Amino acid sequence: MEEIQYLVEDEKEGLRLDVYLREKLPDLSRSYLQKLIEDGCITVEGRIRKSSYKIKSQEGILVELPELSELEITAKDIPLRILYEDEDLLVVDKEKGMVVHPAVGNYHDTLVNALLFHVKDLSGINGVLRPGIVHRIDKDTTGILVVAKNDQAHGYLSHQLKDHSMIRRYYALVHGNVKLEEGTVDAPLGRSKNDRLKMGIVPDGKRAVTHYKVIRRYKGYTLIEASLETGRTHQIRVHMASIHHPLVGDFTYGHKKDPVKGQLLHAAALGFQTPDKGFLMFHTPVHKEFRDFLAKLHRMD
Repeated sequence: MEEIQYLVEDEKEGLRLDVYLREKLPDLSRSYLQKLIEDGCITVEGRIRKSSYKIKSQEGILVELPELSELEITAKDIPLRILYEDEDLLVVDKEKGMVVHPAVGNYHDTLVNALLFHVKDLSGINGVLRPGIVHRIDKDTTGILVVAKNDQAHGYLSHQLKDHSMIRRYYALVHGNVKLEEGTVDAPLGRSKNDRLKMGIVPDGKRAVTHYKVIRRYKGYTLIEASLETGRTHQIRVHMASIHHPLVGDFTYGHKKDPVKGQLLHAAALGFQTPDKGFLMFHTPVHKEFRDFLAKLHRMD
């Protein structure tokens, strides 16, 4: 059982309980949240309330999320864009909106469900919820992921993540005019003290390093390439927001009224050593929504 606590912000007073939690937990459906409320898994100041309850400023809300069971993880015929496959691994170009692995409220429409349908065996190192998953990217981030089919390949790839020898480059569109042609953000990341579902720069966090360089400047926006020296949760998103250049479409760390929903962030390049085929490097262009938005900015220049 995972517990998440919230303190109602002043400006949120008067919202329905289920509406407030839908904002806080966007990966969970409103119907699923309503079921949790009915089952007593969500309390307000220690009391069970209805979904329609109007929350008050500074009230404490406790959410208890039940654990997933192995029986809930099933294969599903979801189309995958596979860039490469051999007996040890496969490389996938993930679409926007696809969650990488199952979590409460989304058991059946994830990359893992699709992989279980398309691949007979996957590495079991990360357990039943994350079979074969070596690294992940956020739901609305598009681009390249490598997946291990066996434990030997999983260990081989994971070691490269830990020693920073795996090459990972992203394209991101950020707000504002990034002054430097290239730079580095070296700031530790950890769970936000105010919102457990958000990451933040915290003194006792894990070291996180993002290198960036400008690809193109537009009026009010900058297209950058970001290279990861470390791979922390939401690293590029938090780091760029920390230097006042949040990603376009990032409602969590950036502007609330962006013209697109979901950060324009694309895992464009991935390179790694394989157990027996040497070094492999993969590239993929930005997806349609990202590409169309850049074309619109180009026409406006």
